[in-house]
Amino acid sequence: MSDAIKIKKAALDSLKELSLILDQYRVFYQQEPDPIKAYEFLKDRYLKKQSIIYLALLNKKIVGFTQLYPTYSTVSLEKFMILNDLFVTKEYRENGIATKLLRKAKKYCVKNGYKGLALETAKNNPARKLYEREHWVSDSNFIHYFWARK
Repeated sequence: MSDAIKIKKAALDSLKELSLILDQYRVFYQQEPDPIKAYEFLKDRYLKKQSIIYLALLNKKIVGFTQLYPTYSTVSLEKFMILNDLFVTKEYRENGIATKLLRKAKKYCVKNGYKGLALETAKNNPARKLYEREHWVSDSNFIHYFWARK
């Protein structure tokens, strides 16, 4: 099946279909379903050129995606990307689709002069095995903190 999968950059006309997949992704992370808000979020990112989204397509149907956000490192004085989202619909997992999406993200970074990619994931996420297989290194030098407004 992996050979039949095509990876392409998202276009404005693909965002409605993608918003349904994004909504599944959000539900996977225990969020309330809201495909309308998901669409508005994607459309806003797309129109403001705030992210790069790659789609995994099987027979023109979206079965997965990854979303990358550009940022900068003051310490290294370089730009890098945050791989914020990676998702494959349940029925198409374990077919190499996530690997193809990760590799496309890496190629994008190399081609466009980014230092690399960063991502964060839950300690119990089974995808950690995929990241390690694809030569991602767990950062043991830094602790991740997050502040949230109340």
